[in-house]
Amino acid sequence: MDPRKKRRIEELLRRELSNIVLHELRDPRAGFVTVTAVELSGDQRSAKVLVMVRGSEEEKGEALRTLSRARGHIQGLVGDRLELRYTPVLRFAEDTELHTVRRVEKLIDEARRQDREYREIP
Repeated sequence: MDPRKKRRIEELLRRELSNIVLHELRDPRAGFVTVTAVELSGDQRSAKVLVMVRGSEEEKGEALRTLSRARGHIQGLVGDRLELRYTPVLRFAEDTELHTVRRVEKLIDEARRQDREYREIP
């Protein structure tokens, strides 16, 4: 598949899924969910949906379970709205990239602070 076409379909899916989760999924257990990315398989038959969930670890787990339980309903809505050859089977996963970035930034800041302290010692 052409990489540009794949990226275009992934973005189309991301937008539609964001809209569905934000406006149509009426389950409060879904919590504060943001669809950050969609990774479509090469054959377009499955897609990994990366989401960020605000809240505690327990709330994150509950939100992911809720999305997984609503997967069939969400796939049906996507299939009705988007003209794709196949409606991909969705798999929801937490997007941990932001957490990793924050952790690395914290480590860099700590190293800089220690470096400044080391340079100040006579």
